[in-house]
Amino acid sequence: MSKLKDKVAIVTGAGQGVGQGIAFALADAGASVVLSGRTLAKVENSLEEIQRRGGTGIALECDVNELASLQALVEQTVKSFGGVHILVNNAQEVPLGSLHDVTDEAFTRGFTSGPLATHRLMKLCYPYLKGDGNIINLASMAGRRWDMANYGAYAAVKEAIRCLTRAAACEWGADNIRTNVILPHAMSPGMQWWIDNNPEEAAEFVETLPMRRVGDCEKDIGRFVAMLCTEDCGYVNGQSISLDGGQGLVG
Repeated sequence: MSKLKDKVAIVTGAGQGVGQGIAFALADAGASVVLSGRTLAKVENSLEEIQRRGGTGIALECDVNELASLQALVEQTVKSFGGVHILVNNAQEVPLGSLHDVTDEAFTRGFTSGPLATHRLMKLCYPYLKGDGNIINLASMAGRRWDMANYGAYAAVKEAIRCLTRAAACEWGADNIRTNVILPHAMSPGMQWWIDNNPEEAAEFVETLPMRRVGDCEKDIGRFVAMLCTEDCGYVNGQSISLDGGQGLVG
């Protein structure tokens, strides 16, 4: 439970869902966690739970669409804890719908909050990650669907993140920075909303999961991320790792 002792982690979108689950798991493993989110009250609630468990961290408001906000996030992290060892790029706005229905504005915000924010934060954290750093980016199995109808814009921005991840793994591996991407199925508020509003499609979806359940944000996703950031996984770099109970194949 202390394999990440003395490590400092930034987790974006840590106020709920997968980001919150990852933040909890990292804190439980001993890391000091900087929980960032657009709604400060949500990340403050996440921080209260971490502190209740005996962990440490701070909660910061951050809009990943804004470069100045990302810069302030990294600056405050370094000021508070002296550096950054782990970066988890989780927060993103999702452009869903058919190609005709997805607006330019929605697509642009999906790109800005997704691959562009990921790129920006990776570069901002790079000087502090050198020597002993881990970057975990979040993509989606939507990019691997055989039927891409209604998921094209969403998959496009998520696949861009996979490409950036692979590039960072290749360019920064010599600096002892490991960069990986996870593709999770998790019972986040967004997933719950989709299940509630698409019950028939959701039931069919669950049947395609060999384990017949959607993953838990902390136990199934967060704890894996925490393990990935330890020395036990010190040779894992540039990988797209599907956390989906065995549903998909990642190429």
